[in-house]
Amino acid sequence: MEHQYTSTWYGDIHQDVMTKFAAIKLLVCDVDGVFSDGRIYLGNQGEELKAFHTRDGLGVKALLTAGIQVAVITGRQSQIVADRMQALGVPHIYQGQHDKMEAFRAIQDACGVSDNETASIGDDLPDLPMLQASGLALTVYDGHPFLQQQADYVTQQRGGFGAVREVADLILLSQGLLHQVHESST
Repeated sequence: MEHQYTSTWYGDIHQDVMTKFAAIKLLVCDVDGVFSDGRIYLGNQGEELKAFHTRDGLGVKALLTAGIQVAVITGRQSQIVADRMQALGVPHIYQGQHDKMEAFRAIQDACGVSDNETASIGDDLPDLPMLQASGLALTVYDGHPFLQQQADYVTQQRGGFGAVREVADLILLSQGLLHQVHESST
């Protein structure tokens, strides 16, 4: 039995996984450890800081332009996350979610998509139920080892360093839409 692979910028990916990427209409993302490197910077005045990569921003905008819905579900509550996701045009932002499945199902219902049309990306154990319910389970290069074992695909990029952009590129590539990327990353 011969295995078929698709050659991408991120290496060779098994055709079964590329078929899953091609079915995606909704990408659900964790924030800390996915959009950011997972570290939380606290200032002397109690302010919280996070770093976001512009490549991830361009990937989100490209997905939205191509008609792929994007959502975030995070266990923490942060105005920084709200501001960043609103700037990117992400319509579904759920913060303070300790059990992410309720928000996950609400987003799927709002978007009218099935599990097989949903991809989710996380980096640690609280994200596991989302990944298990998705047609395409994704984790970042530096994600928890158990999630890496459970995922259909592990990114080549670390969380906060272009992992979301990599996923966006692969979704768009698999759907023949990568040529449409000309957005600004803001």
